[in-house]
Amino acid sequence: MDLRYSLTDESFRKEFRAWLQEQVPRHGAAPGAEDWQARREYDTSWQRKLYEAGFAGPSWPRAYGGREASPTEELVYHEEYARAGAPYVGVNFVGLLHGGPTVIAEGSEAQKERHVRPILRGEHVWCQGFSEPAAGSDLAGLRTSAVRDGDDYVINGQKIWCSFGQVADYGELLVRTDPDAPKHRGISWLILPMDLPGIEVRPLRTFHGEGEFCELFLNDVRVPVSNRVGEENDGWRITNVTLRFERGTAFVSDIYQLQEFLDDLVRLSRRVLRDDASAWDDRGLRREVGHLRAELEALWALVKMAVSEAQRQGMPGVGGSAVKLAFTDLYSRVTELALRLLGRAGLSKQDIDGMPSAESIYKYGQAVSLMIAAGTSQIQRNIIAERILGQPKDR
Repeated sequence: MDLRYSLTDESFRKEFRAWLQEQVPRHGAAPGAEDWQARREYDTSWQRKLYEAGFAGPSWPRAYGGREASPTEELVYHEEYARAGAPYVGVNFVGLLHGGPTVIAEGSEAQKERHVRPILRGEHVWCQGFSEPAAGSDLAGLRTSAVRDGDDYVINGQKIWCSFGQVADYGELLVRTDPDAPKHRGISWLILPMDLPGIEVRPLRTFHGEGEFCELFLNDVRVPVSNRVGEENDGWRITNVTLRFERGTAFVSDIYQLQEFLDDLVRLSRRVLRDDASAWDDRGLRREVGHLRAELEALWALVKMAVSEAQRQGMPGVGGSAVKLAFTDLYSRVTELALRLLGRAGLSKQDIDGMPSAESIYKYGQAVSLMIAAGTSQIQRNIIAERILGQPKDR
């Protein structure tokens, strides 16, 4: 693995940085959290700008409008994107970061032609229909049924934590196609058009007062068999492809942004007073920040390995679980540090005296959800123990 930046990489950095400096301010501020149609337009229009400028899908095939970038160019892309404060992927998250890559890796040619380019252009928004009320961490315990009826599957069941379901055009849906098979072997992965009869979406309000998650109810929904990705009952293997993308490369920009947030906390610590001295004068605090910075540098090296592996094999490996586990642990510790620095100001959802109270408490709450999303930290530890370290499975 050689991930040093070449002259070509640096030339791309200069080009992309100049484009971002011009386009990010021009795109304007994001709309309110609950104005979902406005959020969809804001996020998808930004995606169209990236596509039209030739900057969408750094690792996606050129045949569908991507760049087929080298691993180093992809890292430059994420570094510059985060540094510019460019619009978050937003409602395009599922399609761009794991739904689309799964279709590229496992879909038929017809499915790729139908779905990949519209995702990359920001024309189609995807949601995720994996978790169920009784099957969260034990995802393979899902009960949503799919019964074959001619050229269709008839779907009945319920999903929860369906990200962006209220504005989605399509969803990645896990269903049980063989109720008599062992639970990991009777699952299929379907592309769900969200405008089909029998679909009901109910938004869920989170701790932060936002509603990006939904409940999804499916009542005799007929989905064409041609929308199945891969073979019938091979959905658990394909699901792990999806989760590898979600755990391995989907957090690249977030990790870089966490590094910048830690730098912001260092600047904040020089302003915050503790017993007539700045918080930064505390040797223990400086030691803690030094350890966090070193661990973030090590995590960035893991990211480089994950990006390189994904480029070489077409998808991230199981090492993505190590990236996800390390990232969420560090995210939690950095946000705890932020609240300790803020003191009582950390209890406010609005900034106080120019201190980043709103951002810090938002990130602190998000740290809890990140330990659950894409598989809990306990699940990641099991994967690392069994599939990387070769430890025996828990009987």
